This record gives sequence, C-alpha cells and structure tokens, in this order.
Amino acid sequence: MYNFITFEGIEGCGKSTQAKILHDYFTKNNIKSILTREPGGTKLAEKIRELLLSDDFGRICSKTEILLNYAARKDHIKKLINPALENGTKVISDRFFDSTFAYQGFGRGVQLELIKKIHKEILKDFAPDITFLIDIDINIAMKRVKLRGESNKFDKMDLEFHQKIKDGFLQIAKNNPERIKIIDGNKSKEEIHEEILNTLRC
Repeated sequence: MYNFITFEGIEGCGKSTQAKILHDYFTKNNIKSILTREPGGTKLAEKIRELLLSDDFGRICSKTEILLNYAARKDHIKKLINPALENGTKVISDRFFDSTFAYQGFGRGVQLELIKKIHKEILKDFAPDITFLIDIDINIAMKRVKLRGESNKFDKMDLEFHQKIKDGFLQIAKNNPERIKIIDGNKSKEEIHEEILNTLRC
C-alpha cells in the first residue's frame, strides 16, 4: 500500500506537475489525499523555505542549508505528514529527503556520511512508501526553467551544478531500487501519469 508518495528530480523535470495531476486523480476518485512540498508544508517550514530559496542573505553555508532543511522536515512530518497518514489520508510530497542528499550532497559537495548522520538522528527510519524520480534531458529541463519566468537561487545555478544533481538522483535511485521508481520525463504528461498509476496499482 502506497500512502506516502514523493516526487523528485532536477528543476524543470515536471515533478510538481505530476504530483498535482496525481492529487487531482485521487480527488476525482474520492481517495483522501493531500498535496504538500519540501521545504514547506507548515507555517514554520514555509518560512524556512523562504530563507533557503532567497538571494537576500548571500551564499548560505551548505551545512546550514542541510540543518535548515531538516528543521523544516521535522516540523512537516510532525504537524502535517504523520497526522494525515494516521487519519488514513494519502500524502503526496513535491520533494523530500532525497533532494537534500542530491542538492547539498552531490551538488554542494557535503560529505554524504554527515548528511546520513543528521538524517538518522532526525528522521530515524521514516521514509516514503514510494518515490518517483522524474529523469529528463538536462537541456530540456533548463529550457523549461527559463520559460516559467519565476526563478529561485537554485534555478540560476550553472549547467554543471544541475548535472551533478541529476547524476546524484540517479545514484540515489540505484542505491534504493526497492523504493525509487525512475520515470522517463521526456515522455508526454499523460504517458508519465499513466506509468505512475500503473506502478501504484501493483
């Protein structure tokens, strides 16, 4: 049974779109679900999100980014995710802890063992039931980012940084094949959604 479902991928991969489409599908079929995001989901976590994505504070130390992410995540789990799951509501999250490993670990170069220690201390064994990694050609993704207008500090990073993130996500998926399902993001929205539904029906 897949009750906690997360979506991951580089900027512009289409994960947010697929998370929303899945939530709409559940709603239309009278399946109780909520759509949330990381960092974010609660008042405190949304404030932390503003700090993490803003350019107002200059370059934030990568280790500080990790600690802020896990502070937001802990609040998110305690106040929103766990209560929903305990109430029999499916939770769909646009990003979760895999993004911290991909962005701050593979992207920023923080030792993965350090992130694992923080992760274990804060989350213990808590994890999504299934994660969909939307993998897409990096050039297509970056074109999408430019077209959507609004951008955060991570959107503005160079192609090399985004390639590290993409490679990082694929390595994380390779290490967690039982949880992470890689989806070809170069397909149409409809084809991707159908593949996701077929996986959830298994």
